[in-house]
Amino acid sequence: MRQYSGDRRPSAVEQTNDAIIRYLQDEGLKDGDRLPNERDLSAQLGVGRSTLRESIQQLTARNVLEVRKGVGTFVSYKHGVADDPLGFTLIRDKARLAKDLLEFRILIEPRMAAMAAQNATDEDIAELDYLCSCVDDLIRSGKPHLKMDQEFHTCIARCSGNIIMPKLLPIIHGAIGVFIESTGGTLREETMRTHRAVLNAIRRHDPTAASDAMYLHLIYNRDCLEPDPILRGGQYRR
Repeated sequence: MRQYSGDRRPSAVEQTNDAIIRYLQDEGLKDGDRLPNERDLSAQLGVGRSTLRESIQQLTARNVLEVRKGVGTFVSYKHGVADDPLGFTLIRDKARLAKDLLEFRILIEPRMAAMAAQNATDEDIAELDYLCSCVDDLIRSGKPHLKMDQEFHTCIARCSGNIIMPKLLPIIHGAIGVFIESTGGTLREETMRTHRAVLNAIRRHDPTAASDAMYLHLIYNRDCLEPDPILRGGQYRR
């Protein structure tokens, strides 16, 4: 919750923001959990519905909540983290950015996959399988697969069981976007094959295989950025 400087009293909306965050904590609501409808939540918090609506708008802008039109309000998977917390959009050298982001991912994501293999539930694996298939279908049909690719890696982060891993997702999401933009999405077959390898290792609860599969997935990506076919090993593009 936010700290207010000096003697300034928080506005009704700011107080409602704090009340909603306390509600999420007290109720133990997790990523993707749905909040009560507007009428019920307004009554529980003791605030007017117009104030509640404005508060939800502000918390949505802060990536604490997510509003799905016609469905309801949910706890955001983004954990209140800004979409571009490190200012990648301001970096002009996109080629350098793509390479450095992949180096960061190589440091983090193989371990994340290994932890997912140790901790994923049957429900987690079913969701991961679904997302993997969605990426495959989009690639085969020639449609943009960025968002679903990001969701696949988001699911792995949640499956890891580490509460810090999901907070790194804006960086990972940004890295996936920068890579696809830099390469034109050329690694279609490799993406499908290595995603499936990661999924199968997690399904078997084999952390070593999951780490290796994720490492291979990222090495394919890194090598695709090399301008020299010899440095690429001559095997990733024809």
